[in-house]
Amino acid sequence: MQGVKKVSKNLLCIITIIVIVLVGYFGYQIFNNNQAITTLSKYGSRGEEVRTIQTKLKRWGYYSGNVDGIYGSQTVAAVKYFQRKNGLAQDGIAGPKTLAAMGIYSSSSSGSSSSNSSDLNLLSRIIYGEARGEPYAGQVAVGAVVLNRVKNSSFPNTIAGVIYQSGAFDAVSDGQINLEPDATAKKAAQDALNGWDPTYGAIYYFNPKTATNKWIWSRPMTVTIGNHRFCK
Repeated sequence: MQGVKKVSKNLLCIITIIVIVLVGYFGYQIFNNNQAITTLSKYGSRGEEVRTIQTKLKRWGYYSGNVDGIYGSQTVAAVKYFQRKNGLAQDGIAGPKTLAAMGIYSSSSSGSSSSNSSDLNLLSRIIYGEARGEPYAGQVAVGAVVLNRVKNSSFPNTIAGVIYQSGAFDAVSDGQINLEPDATAKKAAQDALNGWDPTYGAIYYFNPKTATNKWIWSRPMTVTIGNHRFCK
């Protein structure tokens, strides 16, 4: 009888341990799912992230509503417009890919190191999309133009803001921004970030062989590198 009691007691202990493990596991999964939910904004969301999304989209010409931190129908439409222009799934939800394209990263990311890495990647992609096949100095020059715009009060004050400003770059409009940059583009981006500016302060560039905009021809030229003419 005593042996039966001992077995029952051991069995109860085992069952208790299993229950604790299962509760811990499912609790962890629920926590993770909740954490995942907080990494996106969608219709009905409210808060500072929504306000940041609205601010950026308004600055870039995608959004005309109030910056109120409320993810309403106008914000959904603006996000879809941004997604359509940048080759992203048009679901109107600001998930990780859309937020990254806007230059918005969660507070769980590793601070300035993560931001610097993201800037390098985005700059590499615009260089690859706009200037692959150009001389190396011409690739650095495209990156320098982006950085010169960041410093200029007439343009957005972030790399993501400049690159995704509506109508600013053909590579964004036609989706080439989403191509994987090669090692040369990445090196050119790093050189531009390190301060090399082969354009002498240019904030525009164009290909004289294909340009149809008369206004761009009126801009003071600083230098020609490869197929691109750089100007202020």
